[in-house]
Amino acid sequence: MPRTATTKAPSVRCRDVTAREVCHYIEQGWAFLPRLLCAEAVGALRAMACARMGEDGQGNAVAPIDQPFFNPEATEGPDHPLLGPIIRAIGASARRLQDRRPGVGVRYFGDVFAAKLPTARETRHPGAGATYCHQDFTNWAVDRSGGMTFWIALEDLAPESGTMAFHSGSHRLGALGHYDAYEEGRDLLDDYPELAERCPAQGPFAYRAGDATVHSVMMAHSAGANLTDRPRWAWLVMTNPADVRWTGAPPQAYDTSAMRHLQRLDDETRFPLIG
Repeated sequence: MPRTATTKAPSVRCRDVTAREVCHYIEQGWAFLPRLLCAEAVGALRAMACARMGEDGQGNAVAPIDQPFFNPEATEGPDHPLLGPIIRAIGASARRLQDRRPGVGVRYFGDVFAAKLPTARETRHPGAGATYCHQDFTNWAVDRSGGMTFWIALEDLAPESGTMAFHSGSHRLGALGHYDAYEEGRDLLDDYPELAERCPAQGPFAYRAGDATVHSVMMAHSAGANLTDRPRWAWLVMTNPADVRWTGAPPQAYDTSAMRHLQRLDDETRFPLIG
């Protein structure tokens, strides 16, 4: 009898961070993670992003948050059959990187496809500008540091496409202000000009497809405008320590209408344990 054709699920190999990468992250506040994802997984993610957003990175709904950094598209997160295993593998690495006592795990905070749109083309989305220097911490409205973002290239990316740059060591300087508090045309470096000398910028970097960087929620970071003629495709996965709590401030990233002040982000539907 002829065999029934089956569709093979793509491999989702996501390697662990190395001891050297953990040390670099703890010391510098970021780390470069070459070949974090295998080629087959990257191809499946890239195809998923384009199916949702179009090859031009503009086929999705316009995001309600008006920011020029990139055009975001949220996913189903850990519940998705392809994304879930990768996100949980990332959670295991995040647990090592956050360098907390053994009993503190890692919670999923969110993930998005991030298409930085080219400045040379007309766009209906606001994500076609430079990512000005900022920290993520205050926007997340959480009461403790330890959160991080994994920034994964879904194709080969040159610096002129608007890739990441980090002010090494700036994660040790505390909270440096909410990025919406800066005046038009200004950023963190205008309020803290000494940062450029005390914490020299590393990057922007060239990435191969599947390469990643990971940075602390306290890291001052930026990315230039996309000067190519096509979208810059990346996938961002964000994590927090399992004991993190909501400060009571209004965040952009999640709905707090049913939450109370200093409640843990322990809703297993929105913020499941992944590491």
